[in-house]
Amino acid sequence: MSHRKFEAPRHGHLGFLPRKKCRRGRGRIKAFPKDDPTQKPHLTAFLGYKAGMTHIVRDLDKPGSGMHRKEVVEAVTIIETPPMVVIGLVGYIETPLGLKTLGTVWAHHIDIHARRRFQKRWFATKKKSFFRHHKDYCLQRSRQERREALKRMARSCSVIRVIAHTQIRKVPLGQKKAHVAEIQINGGTIAQKIDFGVRLFEKMVPVENVFKKDEMIDVISITRGHGFKGVVSRYGVTRLPRKTHKGLRKVGCIGAWHPARVSYTVARAGQKGAFHRCKYNNKIFMIGKSSATPEGRLAGKTEHDLTEKGINPMGGFTNYGVVRNDFLMIKGTCPGPKKRVVCLRKTLAKLVSRNSKEEVKLKFIDTSAKMGHGTFQTQKEKKKFMGPLKKDLEKKRQLELKKLAREKKKQETESRKKQKQ
Repeated sequence: MSHRKFEAPRHGHLGFLPRKKCRRGRGRIKAFPKDDPTQKPHLTAFLGYKAGMTHIVRDLDKPGSGMHRKEVVEAVTIIETPPMVVIGLVGYIETPLGLKTLGTVWAHHIDIHARRRFQKRWFATKKKSFFRHHKDYCLQRSRQERREALKRMARSCSVIRVIAHTQIRKVPLGQKKAHVAEIQINGGTIAQKIDFGVRLFEKMVPVENVFKKDEMIDVISITRGHGFKGVVSRYGVTRLPRKTHKGLRKVGCIGAWHPARVSYTVARAGQKGAFHRCKYNNKIFMIGKSSATPEGRLAGKTEHDLTEKGINPMGGFTNYGVVRNDFLMIKGTCPGPKKRVVCLRKTLAKLVSRNSKEEVKLKFIDTSAKMGHGTFQTQKEKKKFMGPLKKDLEKKRQLELKKLAREKKKQETESRKKQKQ
């Protein structure tokens, strides 16, 4: 038998220190992909909301492997992505200390859900955010200032980003304050980027304009929080022997006598979860449409599974509800709990492996209930197997009684009319 330090090394990567709770609830995009002026101007990120997970069946395309052209079952995450709305443009200049804002140009109309983001306690304010901006937008002086700001950006800036917000009212969160993010424009010259950004003002940008199927993306989010935890739960250290005095879920020795301090590498109790994390290279299996469209209502239908069904499982996604907007299906897991906003970014570290270029063809998408052990894929399938329920029979009987009552009443009125005649 080997030593424990070889078989079960310490848990908790020291590169993530300090393990502190994240101060904000949305993942921050700290870097964008490298700009390529030869491409057309395009956005490089998007915001969505984690709905839940399910599983799919597909044929694996991996030549040289024993699983080549064999069916595999893989877990997938559904991220609801209602179209984002662009409300502004920001220009940055490069300085020895990093990027510095040169100027910001705003669109005329800014939705109330976005304006709530600029006030900490919206209900207690006079709701005057951007009031002066809306009032002066059509004045000659204001137009001239915007034109001069855009010319200054084209002349001096090296980075152009748009300010966009989510349509929070379209997702089942019960929240009114939209999430706002800066999204970098890559491709083309600075003047082309500015024209591209200004043309998007007050327009809805769908997720299919930013990402494509089978593309590799990065997911940035805040992990699920677990509060204050001990060393066994937080770092996975071994419990002490049963007869240990004053507790056994501890670290036996936290360091030598000298140096007379505790090293940062020693496992200690503290915050677990609610950390800012980025998961690289997640493959997009599917870009789904809104359930209001014919394609969205049949999003769960595949070439091999002809059952007419949407992407939502029976009863909706647990702790989320029903996905009614555009959505992404990505391979594997995603940081954070249900309903958490996640930042989707074009990947920084592009893979050149066969898996990154593989064209995924789904054979089956599971839509059984996620509460407990789901058996049926649709309500129609369940009714066919279970037969009529007692409540359905009672409802049918009530309808028949009402129908008989209406017919009886009709006959009585007709008989009265005949008597009068």
